[in-house]
Amino acid sequence: MNVTYKPQTIRETKERMLAMPDHWQVPFMDFVDDFRRRKDVSVLSKTFELNNEHWDALLASTVEYLCQEQSIDTPEWVREVPACKDPWFVSGMDSLRAISLVESPAPFRARKIFVLGNFLDRV
Repeated sequence: MNVTYKPQTIRETKERMLAMPDHWQVPFMDFVDDFRRRKDVSVLSKTFELNNEHWDALLASTVEYLCQEQSIDTPEWVREVPACKDPWFVSGMDSLRAISLVESPAPFRARKIFVLGNFLDRV
């Protein structure tokens, strides 16, 4: 049997995150892993609906970061995604706030998203 692989788009990633809010990290990191592996810019061609300020800013920051990492032009739509109204510390742990302020990569800080420096690292 011949199975054709279809990469998960950024829009589909957002839909999957919304469908499983308690486990949003799974589709999110699946997207990150797949993009790094395949470098398929077509998955970035269409934006997602802006309806969750945290995830919208997180996804836009991630796309911008990955594009910089891979020396790929960042899609225009990324610039249209606003920052969070208030800072969001993704870990949710007060003890990690200070280090997140220092380590968070620029695309995340620009949208008031604060993560540890190894947030997108995978084993």
